[in-house]
Amino acid sequence: MPNALHSAAAERNRQPILQVLSALLPATGRALEVASGTGQHVAWFAAALPGWTWQPSDAQAEALESITAWCAEAGVRNVHAPVMLDVLEPHWPSHGPGFNTPFDLIYCANMLHIAPWACCAGLMQGAARHLAPNGLLVTYGPYLEDGVPTAPGNRDFDASLHERNPAWGLRRLEDVAQVAAAAGLRLAARHAMPANNLLLAWARQPFPS
Repeated sequence: MPNALHSAAAERNRQPILQVLSALLPATGRALEVASGTGQHVAWFAAALPGWTWQPSDAQAEALESITAWCAEAGVRNVHAPVMLDVLEPHWPSHGPGFNTPFDLIYCANMLHIAPWACCAGLMQGAARHLAPNGLLVTYGPYLEDGVPTAPGNRDFDASLHERNPAWGLRRLEDVAQVAAAAGLRLAARHAMPANNLLLAWARQPFPS
């Protein structure tokens, strides 16, 4: 596919993530994906969850072409054109009209550890602004957790991230939860995922059991 970027990790994890999302989400809704990257996730999820409409986004211009290419290849019609979105900006998306309708889901995978720590607050505050009252923010990726031994692979990954950029690195879940709480969100569900990743659901209210 011309202009399509490829992530082997996204190809591996898209189905396990979809299985958890399918259990968490109702049959219909509106979703915003933050940091869509290659676009492999949104194309996969949109095909499997036809009752949902998806708004992909990314802070990198080259990603927008890749997102469009993956969605065209998948033949999905429930995905809007991708938009530029920098979570540090007070206005979402970064250009053009703002989002006027709340989202039932805001989904963000593998961003927090390859972005400055300030992006965590930007994500949480933006999600609080744009989530529907009963909506969920879902984050996915590797985390450090108090009282939970860090897998060797995650320790090595964390060290490699710091070498690439001192502002990057695996985030401590308890720190993320504190930033979320300041924005009015709380951790509602924690799902252990393959390859020592976590899928976390954040909500305004306690998540129904």
